[in-house]
Amino acid sequence: MRSQGRVPAIIYGRQTQAQNLEIDRKEIEDLIHRSVSENLLVDLAVANDARPKRLALVQEIQHHPLSGEVLHVDLHEVSETEKVTVMVPVETTGEAVGVKTSGGVLEHVLFKIKVRALPKDLPEVITVDVSHLEIGQAIHIGEIKPSEGVEILGEKQIPVIAVAAPVTEAEEAAAAEAAAVAAGDVEMIKEKREEGEGAEGVAPAKGAEKAGEKGGEKTATAKGAEKAPAAKGTEKAPAAAPEKGGEKKAEKKK
Repeated sequence: MRSQGRVPAIIYGRQTQAQNLEIDRKEIEDLIHRSVSENLLVDLAVANDARPKRLALVQEIQHHPLSGEVLHVDLHEVSETEKVTVMVPVETTGEAVGVKTSGGVLEHVLFKIKVRALPKDLPEVITVDVSHLEIGQAIHIGEIKPSEGVEILGEKQIPVIAVAAPVTEAEEAAAAEAAAVAAGDVEMIKEKREEGEGAEGVAPAKGAEKAGEKGGEKTATAKGAEKAPAAKGTEKAPAAAPEKGGEKKAEKKK
């Protein structure tokens, strides 16, 4: 199918069963290139179908990782009278005062925000003016004014765009030094662990040698000690027994 210039697709919806489709590759690529984002609402003309006309939202487009060629398209069928929820990209306009005059850094905290609206009212992008932002200031979800018929979802306190203070050379140097020290600590800990592991591996051998040496001496001494008492015991025991026995017998005879 792809070799013939067609792109496989699927369309599904809450009230309809999933159905496989074929889309002309050039048509879908032209549609993507003309749009600011891939958050597209399209009118489908399905040939030889019971419902030849459909309204669908492009849910997902799969691209080839190297060539960027469109491989597959997911379409979500919607109703003109039913609100849908989608993620819409956020873009900025203007130059923040904190960036222009104080050297601050513009931070894009959220690149997409969730909105709900009728299909005809869905915006392709949400544009936020950041020209009034000073250093330390931010624009939150609750501060963004959507277009008519569009509702922005999410916690109002979450920042979307912010201006941060510039990082000085001293701070950069301190951060680099702290990172180097942290890396050194990690290396030292690693070295200590390796040394500890090596010591643990060698200690038993040395201990074994010492234990063997000392054990040999002790064993010899112990054997000598055992032999000495045993020898004395054997000498005394037989001598004592007969003498006592002999005296008793002699007394009895007498």
